[in-house]
Amino acid sequence: MKNVLVGATLALMAGAAPVFAEMTDIRFTLGWKTQGSDAPFLLALDKGYFEDEGLNVSIDQGEGSAATVTRIMGGAYDAGFGDINAIIQNAAARPGEAPVMVYQLWNRPPFAIVTPKTAGIENPEDFEGKTLGGAQGTPTTRLFPVFAEINGIDLDKVAQENMAPNLQEPMLIRGDIDGAFVFTSTSWFNLIANRQDPANDYTWFNFEDYGMDLYSNGMMVSRELLAENPEAVAGLVRAVNKATMEVSANQDSSIEAIMAYDNLVDADLERARLEFALTNLMNAPEVTDIGMGDLVDERLTRSIEIVAKGYDLERLPEASEIFDRSFLPPVDERRFETTIN
Repeated sequence: MKNVLVGATLALMAGAAPVFAEMTDIRFTLGWKTQGSDAPFLLALDKGYFEDEGLNVSIDQGEGSAATVTRIMGGAYDAGFGDINAIIQNAAARPGEAPVMVYQLWNRPPFAIVTPKTAGIENPEDFEGKTLGGAQGTPTTRLFPVFAEINGIDLDKVAQENMAPNLQEPMLIRGDIDGAFVFTSTSWFNLIANRQDPANDYTWFNFEDYGMDLYSNGMMVSRELLAENPEAVAGLVRAVNKATMEVSANQDSSIEAIMAYDNLVDADLERARLEFALTNLMNAPEVTDIGMGDLVDERLTRSIEIVAKGYDLERLPEASEIFDRSFLPPVDERRFETTIN
């Protein structure tokens, strides 16, 4: 009887999740206040995928996708969701200190210029003689001169106004400006909140469609974590990849996880934002080819050159300084197909 009990116990242990002698604490920052596009991280937290990897992950709200980089560099956080272009900027100035992207989520950038159709702007050249407004220092604003150069726009003929981000859509609606430098994943829903129809009454000049071949948000980690605990980095990537595959197939459980983390968010709004991110930022032919989480080095190199020109960087970082794919699961585990349900 004793041998039977021992055998049964061993069998149960063999089928159970791994037991870690000591959990590794990971401090994680989101890119902004809780949003639907945070679903991969919040689902991994809610379903215990981080714990399954021996990780005790605490997630805080963020202060902007670029701030994720400086938060990690300052030592307050070990990992986070942020913009790869901000990594490029900081890696140029402080080699060896900027975090490293280990799981690329947004294959397409959210950078765009939005104009009301009543402004009569149908192509980039029509920006000449118009007034565009945006928050100073954002990627869309800073990279506009590069956009203009690529698309034959005379910058001297375009008036630009600086304004707080929360004023962009109201000023656009009132006609105070003809176009705004925005993030699509934010502005689209700000317009809806202001009883506008972003799909039919506005024209969106997405940077990716006009020669600005950029990546955007993903999961990054500190260089300290990368060097001192690569096993933890691998666990983070596995957990987030598993959650991302679920998010793409089931938005119901994704929103439940978001609400479990922050029950003050508007569930319907954030579900719509999640669906927007899945279809417009994450789903791309390149992802079909190489799998979620990865990127193409040659394209990243072109991105580095664009960012360097827009931000007047003195040094061009190598792609290997910005992105590390060595922790990615096999591509068959990263096949990404979006099903909106």
